Amino acid sequence: MTEEPKTQRRRLRGVVKSDKMDKTITVTVERLVQDRRYGKYVRRKSTFMAHNPHDHARSGDLVEIESTRPLSRRKRWRLVRVLRRAAAVATAGPEAPNAEATP
Repeated sequence: MTEEPKTQRRRLRGVVKSDKMDKTITVTVERLVQDRRYGKYVRRKSTFMAHNPHDHARSGDLVEIESTRPLSRRKRWRLVRVLRRAAAVATAGPEAPNAEATP
């Protein structure tokens, strides 16, 4: 018997839009599509729900996801790795929003 090689799974890169669910992230993948009539390139977005078992990914991270068997009603992708972490947003405290204000 000869074993047939497994099919290559589809991999996409996108930005995590939401990580509020337990073990699930929402990833937005952006692609360029050429308009048939005018030839201009247009940005298209697709949103996928991906399995994030150890909660590694956070909102704003650039991640790579891979297609897999259906894990739930809308979840057919899984997190492969986090490519780049989101920049930490520095928030000013309530005492220093405007340093130039005079009493």
